[in-house]
This record gives sequence, structure tokens and C-alpha cells, in this order.
Amino acid sequence: MVVMPDILLSPSCEAGKGVAVMSSARTPDDTRTVLDGAEIARALTRVAHEIVERAKGADDIVLLGIPTRGVFLARLIAERIRAIEGREVPVGSLDVTMYRDDLRRAPARALLPTQIPADGIDDKIVVLVDDVLYSGRTIRAALDAMNDIGRPRAVQLAVLVDRGHRELPIRADFVGKNIPTSKSEKVHVRVSEHDGDDAVLISGHAGAAEAEAR
Repeated sequence: MVVMPDILLSPSCEAGKGVAVMSSARTPDDTRTVLDGAEIARALTRVAHEIVERAKGADDIVLLGIPTRGVFLARLIAERIRAIEGREVPVGSLDVTMYRDDLRRAPARALLPTQIPADGIDDKIVVLVDDVLYSGRTIRAALDAMNDIGRPRAVQLAVLVDRGHRELPIRADFVGKNIPTSKSEKVHVRVSEHDGDDAVLISGHAGAAEAEAR
């Protein structure tokens, strides 16, 4: 799903734009919760409805999660689409490690599984799913990886958190929550299937100028 310098917990984290940070609970180490389990569940349900609405059904949708946490989120979205439409949506995973443009600068990473549904992605509406949208470089790598797999009819992007600071002209089609951040802050996404609980946390301090701008 990419380790960015400012993101923790996901080898595929990217990140995105911010609108307004929710009232948040701070812990002694200055880590604050910006989304709890119930809020994540509601966000994923809304994203699932938006995906189905845009596609006018679920017949041609394929969800590809970017490891690690994007895969778990893709499965959760698929469960919600099944509840909405009464049918299964194919779910796979797309490892982008070898397509990243920072391989020379970043530590060596273990390759993670790429699993494409049996019917492939040709002429399908592929929805890439990741936990955090940040610079956009993970998604650029994912688009390159898909070129070696097939030719979808359309490619869309769903993320749980968009934290801003884009470096490439990439925008998510479906966003669980826009959360403005400082580059000095770190976004931690936790999913119960992998981490034992569901939460989005932010740690670190925004710079003084950035804090005033908010």
C-alpha cells in the first residue's frame, strides 16, 4: 500500500489536503486522536456509497488496496458495498515498492503481495485504496504498477485521510477525512485487523507560523 518521511505505520502512506481538524484528545506524549473507530466506520460507509453512486452500481468495480493498511481498508469498503448492493466486489492488493522514485534514498523494503482478482482489471473501474494521501508519489507509483497488469476503463482513488502537502498533481476521488497537517507532524493510521484498534492519530508539533495560519 510506502514509507514517506513524515508518515508512520504504513509502508504505503501518502497523505492529503486538509479542511478542518476535528476536536481531538491529546495524550501525554502529545499524540492526539483525530478519528476514532466509530468515525472511521462512518467515513468508510460514506466512501462506499460515493463509489457506488459514481459507478452507477457495483458491477465493474475492483478495489485494489495499497499495502499495508490500504488492503484492510479496501476489504472494509468492499463489505459495505456488498451491504449496499447485495453483491461481492473483487478486492486485491497492489505493491508499489519497485515503482517508487525514492528507492535509492530510502532503506531497502520487503516486497509485499500483489494480488489481482481472477477476472483482472481490464475494462474495469479500479479504485485504488490507501490509508493516507500525502505527497502523491505512492499513487504515481501505483499507476505505473498498474500499467504492467492491465488496462482499466477508469482509475479512481479512495483514501481514509488526505493530509495535504502534495508534490504531484494527484487528487483523491473519495476522502474519508481532510486533515490539515504540518510537515513536522506524523499521521498514524491504525486498523483493528492489523493493529488491534481503529484510530487516526497525529503526533508532533505544527510550526508556529503554520499554527497561526490555522
